[in-house]
Amino acid sequence: MENVKSITKMRNSRVSVLIGTVIAMIALGTIYTWSLFNQPLADRYGWSVGMVATTFSIMSFALSFATLSASSIQKKLGIRGLLLLTGVSMGTGLILSSFASSLWTLYLCAGILVGASNGIAYMTTLSNAIQSFPEKRGLISGIAVGAYGTGSLLFKYLLGFLLGHVGLTQTFIYWGIIMVLMLSVGAVMIKEAAINTVQKAANLSKQKEYNPKRMLHTKEAYLLFFVLFTACMSGLYLIGSVANIGVTLAGLTLASAANAVALVAIFNTTGRIVLGTVSDHVGRLKIIAGSLLVTAIAALILSEFKLTFIVYFICVSSVAFCFGGNITIFPTIVSEFFGLENQSRNYGIIYQGFGIGGLSVSFISGMLGGFAPTFQFIAIMCMIASVIARLLHAPGTKRVPFFIAQKLQEHESH
Repeated sequence: MENVKSITKMRNSRVSVLIGTVIAMIALGTIYTWSLFNQPLADRYGWSVGMVATTFSIMSFALSFATLSASSIQKKLGIRGLLLLTGVSMGTGLILSSFASSLWTLYLCAGILVGASNGIAYMTTLSNAIQSFPEKRGLISGIAVGAYGTGSLLFKYLLGFLLGHVGLTQTFIYWGIIMVLMLSVGAVMIKEAAINTVQKAANLSKQKEYNPKRMLHTKEAYLLFFVLFTACMSGLYLIGSVANIGVTLAGLTLASAANAVALVAIFNTTGRIVLGTVSDHVGRLKIIAGSLLVTAIAALILSEFKLTFIVYFICVSSVAFCFGGNITIFPTIVSEFFGLENQSRNYGIIYQGFGIGGLSVSFISGMLGGFAPTFQFIAIMCMIASVIARLLHAPGTKRVPFFIAQKLQEHESH
């Protein structure tokens, strides 16, 4: 009887963790609505839209870089204390942004403070969820990162409504308050992943546990970084330029291109949930390799062929779907390669490929001179990364040729 009560209590606890994770991730995903604020800020202070948009680049880099300290902060404060702290700091950054009268103040408050708070909360919340459900890593990662994508989709309409009805200053203030409340609710519901659950998962999988120092002595860490760097470079560039690509290469009107942005956001979120779930049943690196190949083909079509709306939409939606899946599956791959015990620290290092990839492609595009040559470059990089992903395997293991694996499965079935 006591065993039944214990199991029921554990299940309820894990359901609470999952709900809290979804709430926190929806809140954290709202930063991807930043483009809504570019024009209003530029109009108010007479800044160029490009200078205001730089805030998001700073935010993305701060988000990525701050993940390196996430594990250390979690050890001192615990997952709940960390979420409460990051909720307050993120909310404060947004509220202070409403009074920013200089670009440097905006870069500091919205770019660095909001971005760093977001990255720390994102990394620990995601890693804690994966550690709490070690037997369903792909599915849980898909739900968590899918919620992150859903946040940007839902709040695009909420913040857009507020901007139109209460103005820029009040919208920033309301946004900040909502972030504090949502992350506080998430913090109350989330519990630290039980150490014995993580250890049992590691024992069952007979998996080696790597700390960051040991991980960085493996070639697989650098190959995973390159694959993630390429996936993020291509995905972020294309998703961030969807409207411009539609107008420049497909000859769309601004209104049609804007509609495509919303549809691409839906495909991006769908990819996170679908590919994350499928990855529990199919080789994760096979999905990564296939996604990168699809991205390479789409990039070549965008650069080499005359685009109709249908062709344009299929290409950008495919890339968004694949990018969403890739960014979802990677945390699980890192845990399977290097263990669950140091998941947050290890993935924090590999995750730098996200920030560096997103930042570097802007400079690469400027050097190459436009969309077409940049897409050609992306296609080549994705093909290389696809091959690497297909050949990668966990450190200390050997890849079994396909025909041998088939014979082994046939032998086991008999």
